[in-house]
Amino acid sequence: MDERYNQLKNIRDEIIGLSSSPLYQHRIENDFLPVVGEGNHYAKVMFIAEAPGYYEAKTGHHFQGKAGKIFDELMESISLTRKEVYITNIIKDKLPDNRSPSKEEIQVYSPFLISQIKIIQPLILVTLGKIASDYLTSICHIHYSGIFIDHGKSFEIKSSYGKCFLFPTFHPAVGLYQPDSLTTMKEDFQKISSLLTQPI
Repeated sequence: MDERYNQLKNIRDEIIGLSSSPLYQHRIENDFLPVVGEGNHYAKVMFIAEAPGYYEAKTGHHFQGKAGKIFDELMESISLTRKEVYITNIIKDKLPDNRSPSKEEIQVYSPFLISQIKIIQPLILVTLGKIASDYLTSICHIHYSGIFIDHGKSFEIKSSYGKCFLFPTFHPAVGLYQPDSLTTMKEDFQKISSLLTQPI
């Protein structure tokens, strides 16, 4: 079996049994599933969002429902499929009332995200939404002015496996209540496509 598959499976197994998580009881009480990550283990593009919503936690899969349709539309606009990319979150369990994660919750789950990045070694880390963008730009020590100013900009970073880019943009769910933002998001996604064609 592929080594990356085994490493990612170990992460999944650890999260499934993570009874020390402050969100574990909420998962059990509501019959939710952890949403760990899915897609191509050799993906050049990794999408990182904040946390799973209700439909994601019920299915164990990313981007379900109306927000998922917008995500697929954005992907289609640059001729990518879910099988070609890797999708994950900082927080792997649903947050009560869809609130923002606490510092403790980020501390519990973020090491799994860092491990996923090191295993998959993507060229582009696309952070979807404020929480994911704030977190990744912070740990990468990037001078970042916030998602409303710096969305659609690529930041070159040096990772443990070489050069890669951090690319903040809006979460697809924004398109549900701000339809005009879809145009902006599609423009941002076109820049992702351009990054993929750059010589490394």
